[in-house]
Amino acid sequence: MKMMIVIPGILSTMAVIAFSQSARVDKFHVSTPPLANTEMEKKIIAELDDMEKSHQTYLSVPMQDGKVLRLLAEVADAKNVVEIGTSTGYSGLWFCLALQRTGGHLTTFEIDHTRASEARQHFKQAGVDKLVTVVEGDAHEQVTKLKGPIDLAFIDADKEGYVDYLNKILPLVRPGGVILAHNVEMVPEYVKTVTTNANLETIFYMEGNGLAVTLKKR
Repeated sequence: MKMMIVIPGILSTMAVIAFSQSARVDKFHVSTPPLANTEMEKKIIAELDDMEKSHQTYLSVPMQDGKVLRLLAEVADAKNVVEIGTSTGYSGLWFCLALQRTGGHLTTFEIDHTRASEARQHFKQAGVDKLVTVVEGDAHEQVTKLKGPIDLAFIDADKEGYVDYLNKILPLVRPGGVILAHNVEMVPEYVKTVTTNANLETIFYMEGNGLAVTLKKR
């Protein structure tokens, strides 16, 4: 197995370093399902597993990226998480694994009514519906109603809108907060934006489907 870590460099290219891992480490590949140590975790993980098996993860993150979402939200002790692009709620459930420990809340935006309804159902079945507010409508308009401070924001919606989303939520992200963006190979303008702003520090996690992890400097 090879883990791909992308390091921002010249704007038109990204340098890639491949690290070969031993067979021993390979057994613990990041796609290994998480282990629950509480009843609430067990219920959330069961819902995630059911969504995967029933192919209800439409346009969502893979497990590898889901683990990163959960880990970063919990490490940041996130209380206010914003997600742009709910889809059917799969990525939101990963955030909820962290939020049920941090005492935080997820506000997630979805333009499609059917997907928003499915997401609400998944959150309810996982027992985390009180941790989540699903906002329907055009997120380009809806996010302007948000109030800060935001601890962590996740962008995974229309690719051409990434820079606009970033510009609208960045002032609300607290110093030391994190902005995540998915499928970054598809959005070079976003990559350019977050790697040329002196107030930001960005790394790229490429084990899943390409995740930009950006720190808003203190």
